Amino acid sequence: MRLLTGSARLAGVIGWPVAHSRSPRIHSTWLNRHGIDGAYVPLPVAPENFTNVVRALAQAGFAGANVTIPHKEAAFAVCDKVDETAHRAGAVNTLVFTPQGIEGRNTDGYGFVANLRAHGVNPAAGPVLILGAGGAARAIAAALQDEGAAVTICNRSPERAETLAAALPPARVLPWEQRAAALGDYALLVNTTSLGMVHNPPLKMPLEKAAPGLAVADIVYAPLQTALLAEAEARGVKAVEGLGMLLHQAVPGFAAWFGVMPQVDEELYRIVAA
Repeated sequence: MRLLTGSARLAGVIGWPVAHSRSPRIHSTWLNRHGIDGAYVPLPVAPENFTNVVRALAQAGFAGANVTIPHKEAAFAVCDKVDETAHRAGAVNTLVFTPQGIEGRNTDGYGFVANLRAHGVNPAAGPVLILGAGGAARAIAAALQDEGAAVTICNRSPERAETLAAALPPARVLPWEQRAAALGDYALLVNTTSLGMVHNPPLKMPLEKAAPGLAVADIVYAPLQTALLAEAEARGVKAVEGLGMLLHQAVPGFAAWFGVMPQVDEELYRIVAA
């Protein structure tokens, strides 16, 4: 059994609510695997207390924290320094506490691209159609652009799609009602919406006009196989599930806080999926 000492390194995940988060399971698995004197804990923090709590954690000796809904934009504001990934994503999901202050990063795009590669998908294989225009869409679009892919944004609210495309030139916009008909023009389809998530309506996205070699990625991981991914597999289309993105996005934070570069493998996947 691993016992903490007075020198233990501490990190956690800040959210409201946060009980649903699978991040403690991810990081605890790595801490146990590497025998690290440390802990990673869930931190339920109401929005009005966020800034004070983050600063208190830094002063209390925490190494850092992940940030989840609804705090990612507030996290951007509380940082003393924000790296290029967070600037491009417009949000922070990883805080690193240093002697120089609070440093903000965004690892969502990194996690998405790493998950694509783990499934044998080249992120720069061709044009990408992203469904959704929220924070996850922006982080993923920015990461794919950095890989050299041409990105098109398609959202139920055209105004939000236009705003996101303007923030990440030369991204294009496709009207929501044209998403299925235009699918033959793309090498990768990405669902960043909440459609298909547990308790939400399914995503209606026919794949009849998919181009040969299309890959379909869904960042939803509850359920592990969404209706979109099930249809992709039924048509022989490469399907990339969302849990892998969650696992891979945790890697840079763990390395920064605990000093070890962890591995995403089948054992971790089984533990977190359970």
